[in-house]
Amino acid sequence: MVYIVRCSDNSYCVGITRGALDDRVAQRNAGNCDDYTARRRPVILVFAQESERITDAIAAERQIKGWSRAKKETLICGDYEALPKLARGWKKAK
Repeated sequence: MVYIVRCSDNSYCVGITRGALDDRVAQRNAGNCDDYTARRRPVILVFAQESERITDAIAAERQIKGWSRAKKETLICGDYEALPKLARGWKKAK
């Protein structure tokens, strides 16, 4: 599963988990992860997407991590139709 948490500084952290999502978010909030969120607690889960295979979740995590903040927020809002318009190099048809 790929997920996004919003940190206390309003930044986003994208991650994956094979286990229970609630447990992973709790680990981040407890400070058990020596990573980006350690100094940005508490975190709030804002997006999660199941994957059949862990390799799919890893690919989605890598892709989302490369996105702009605006594109991540569009995904979080569920506006999937707007995502292509936020891609780098997208130009509106004349």
